[in-house]
Amino acid sequence: MQKTAVSWLVYRLTGSAVLLGVVGFASLIPSLVLSPLAGSYIERRNRYRVLVTTQVASMLQAGALALLIYFRIYNIPIIVLLSLIQGIINAFDVTCRQSLLMEMVEDKDDLPNAIALNSSMANFARIAGPAGAGIILSTLGEDFCFFSNFLSYVPVLLCLFMMRLQLPPVSSKDTSIWNELQEGFKYVSGDRQLSSMIAMIGISSLFVIPFNTLIPIFAKDLFNGTAKTFSWFESMAGVGSIASAIYLANLKHGKSMISVMTVATVIFGSSLLLLACSSSLPMALLFMGLSGVGMMAQTSAINTYIQTHAAPAMRSRAISYYVMAYQGIIPVGSLLAGYMAQIWGARATVFVEGTIGLTAIAAFVWFKNRANNRNTLLAQP
Repeated sequence: MQKTAVSWLVYRLTGSAVLLGVVGFASLIPSLVLSPLAGSYIERRNRYRVLVTTQVASMLQAGALALLIYFRIYNIPIIVLLSLIQGIINAFDVTCRQSLLMEMVEDKDDLPNAIALNSSMANFARIAGPAGAGIILSTLGEDFCFFSNFLSYVPVLLCLFMMRLQLPPVSSKDTSIWNELQEGFKYVSGDRQLSSMIAMIGISSLFVIPFNTLIPIFAKDLFNGTAKTFSWFESMAGVGSIASAIYLANLKHGKSMISVMTVATVIFGSSLLLLACSSSLPMALLFMGLSGVGMMAQTSAINTYIQTHAAPAMRSRAISYYVMAYQGIIPVGSLLAGYMAQIWGARATVFVEGTIGLTAIAAFVWFKNRANNRNTLLAQP
């Protein structure tokens, strides 16, 4: 909610697509730089305590931003700085939450569904949150939106304090964090399946997912709307993500996450092509909903695959590379999308992003089939 409200506020004040990209860049770029470090750091600490610390820090950041908006201090550099601080907190928070999940599931047969559900909820929050922000912005105003985000951390912290986890003791390590970073990189890069899935989410984060940055332009300029129109776009993405989350949370054990990711990426890329070509608002909203289906299923399937296939000793570090490729690369893509929209326009930019998504999944399938055929030939006597 906060991220969407900030984007709408910045665009309302400045009318600049480039500044929209700058805000997205500041809030997510720390994940690109700090996620691998966070993975190694968290393996050396009590994950529960790290999570409580990051949530308290996020609450303080949200409170500072809410006060800024309440007193009408519309200072763009300060808003960007606070977005950067939130990004630094999230680099540790996301990696910690993902790795802590493994300790919360007692029956390991339930692990794939738990991971899918957790991933779906997290990605759904990224889509449903903007939808809620759009509704609040159009009805109750910016102040309520920012203060409600600040207050939302109260039940989160209460839930954390009510948890009773039996975490294994943290073992002291003689190796340095730098050596662990190197070990993690060698492990991920040496596993062809893990590295290919991380590469797919990296490409999507750079060229496809940042289409969200341009949705205020679609709502305000292309369809002559208001904050209410913007809320419709985000709500449709939320509806699509709900359908995707229900499907993923009910997957049967043994379902191939690679197949789910492939189909989801095709849906995602195709929906962006159709969104870019939509001439009417109802059709644009329909394809926005399909984009929510595809994006949710793609990111969740990749996350689930990494967590279930990474070696236990390397899981936190493998997750950190997923976070880096997902959240860390999105800000670069947001800047690129804003720059492209400034030159080509929002429609052309979204069309290009959809084309890149479809091209990437076609290349992924081709290389995968080629590798399978080669392995089959080698296995023959």
